[in-house]
Amino acid sequence: MSNPKTAAAAGLYIHIPFCRKKCRYCDFYSVTDPSLQPGFLKALQQEMRLAAASQPALNFDTLYLGGGTPSALGVGAVEEIIKAARRAFSFLPDTEVTVEVNPGTVDFDSLQRLRQAGANRLNVGVQSFRDRNLVFLGRIHSAIEAERVLAWSHAAGFDNIGIDLIYGIPGQTPDTWKIDLLKAIDCDLSHLSCYSLTFEPGTALEGDLRRGKFLAVDEDRVAELYLQALEVLGRGGFEQYETANFARSRDRRSRHNYKYWSFSPYLGLGPSAHSFIGPERFWNCADVDRYIRQLDNSRRPIEASETLTREMLMTEAVYLGLRLIDGIDMSAFNDRFGIGFMEHFGAKSAAFEQEGLLTTTDGHCRLTPRGMLLLDTIAAAFVDCIA
Repeated sequence: MSNPKTAAAAGLYIHIPFCRKKCRYCDFYSVTDPSLQPGFLKALQQEMRLAAASQPALNFDTLYLGGGTPSALGVGAVEEIIKAARRAFSFLPDTEVTVEVNPGTVDFDSLQRLRQAGANRLNVGVQSFRDRNLVFLGRIHSAIEAERVLAWSHAAGFDNIGIDLIYGIPGQTPDTWKIDLLKAIDCDLSHLSCYSLTFEPGTALEGDLRRGKFLAVDEDRVAELYLQALEVLGRGGFEQYETANFARSRDRRSRHNYKYWSFSPYLGLGPSAHSFIGPERFWNCADVDRYIRQLDNSRRPIEASETLTREMLMTEAVYLGLRLIDGIDMSAFNDRFGIGFMEHFGAKSAAFEQEGLLTTTDGHCRLTPRGMLLLDTIAAAFVDCIA
């Protein structure tokens, strides 16, 4: 289906909850039991039909298969998911179709098939180009395998390729982090996401940290590595557009992820997936078995929902806006909420501006690089003015 007439195109996210092996740092919902895959695939197509019937007015211009590890399903299953989504939903002609893949789960042939199936953007879970770091993180691939997948991706016809890198890994130094960044620049990528390593409760890495098996990198070093990434990537031709995201050019920014930061509607399918059709947010159960049972009975697997109040929407507008390098468009904020941005937040912004953490120029309130390091603290101070 296709309908090019849309006021605000939505994004479709499909969560694939399968991995070959659970990474030691990851707290996203996933399982490693492949016997559940046939039931999941059948249930997912049923969820597509039910969701499309409940949201007939939505038109989409992004499709994102994430996880988990979508490529762990096998390319045939991913091809069928893309086809089923296009049958169920209305997509615009220039839809961005992203598939997350991990080294160790794809080869040149499968990447070619993904491209032929309509995927036009890849996000590759590299995390590091150093084997020592990959072992610590519990990845299933080596650095050489990561480089090989990127070369195959180019050869398969993908010209929009992004990777994820992690910094703040114990033992990582500015020198070794710089090597990762320079390697990424050399791989002719369009997009790069740099995430600070976090120790989420319940993960294997967090358990080892509590047991004293290693020491976390101190905050000052993590900040140093973050600022180093801004410098190295900037010199390498990448522009930062969100606190953790960099692109070669504006048209290579992740169109899908931008929806999460700009209040665009998005629909999430699969176990644990979240949706936002303003002002309502809802999310699915985080359990493959329950997900399958619900859909076998023709019931959508929605776990809970909430309607965001004006104050909640203002709070999110502050947090999400400050994440972006463009910052908060103060005029748009005023129009949306019927208040004067500077009347509400002027005293706070002036104080942070004096400290060199924030600027208010060209009608935008935006954080400086040092301010980005204190994003949560600054956003919380702004939010205190909302109540």
